[in-house]
Amino acid sequence: MALQLWETLKGSIVAYTGLSPAAFFTVLALGLAVYYVVSGLFGSSSDRHQRPRDFQDQMQPLPPPVQLGEISEEELRQYDGADPKKPLLMAIKGQIYDVSQSRMFYGPGGPYALFAGKDASRALAKMSFEEKDLTGDISGLGPFELDALQDWEYKFMSKYVKVGTIKTIPVTEGASTAESAEVADKDVPKTSEDGPLESTEAKTEETPSSVKPEDAE
Repeated sequence: MALQLWETLKGSIVAYTGLSPAAFFTVLALGLAVYYVVSGLFGSSSDRHQRPRDFQDQMQPLPPPVQLGEISEEELRQYDGADPKKPLLMAIKGQIYDVSQSRMFYGPGGPYALFAGKDASRALAKMSFEEKDLTGDISGLGPFELDALQDWEYKFMSKYVKVGTIKTIPVTEGASTAESAEVADKDVPKTSEDGPLESTEAKTEETPSSVKPEDAE
């Protein structure tokens, strides 16, 4: 049965193609090889062109930094990277910088994400990731910590664009004067005002008692 099919196939090949079975199968194998090679070349070329397009779609160009001027620490927290439409900001020593180009470091999920949207001067100086150090208060830092903070500031100044400053709450002179006056009033004893009056009354009371009626006459 198999031999009959093979003889029938050979006869058909010779009748329709004019080629011997060996020549026919050789041409068929070459055709398949050429097809796979050509399809592979076109397929890889398509992939090479598709990947850069996908990468470009993901890496949209960053918008130019927007100058914010003077803002409060509460307003700065809105730029911690939670909203991808807003720039990613961070402050050092009260100066705010746009760190959007380093979102992989300071954005959500990055190693320094907890610094974003804050003045992290103290944390950077101490290389601390504790919540209590996420502040712009650098009082009490040692010389080595201040030098480290200075290095961070130079790095930010050279790499990122400054877009604003953190608003400080000024202490008015009138308020401080009133507070000092209140403290002074609390410290001064009231006997300083009533002292002369009490001593005078005491003298007036003691004089009649010390002078006898006989002497007065």
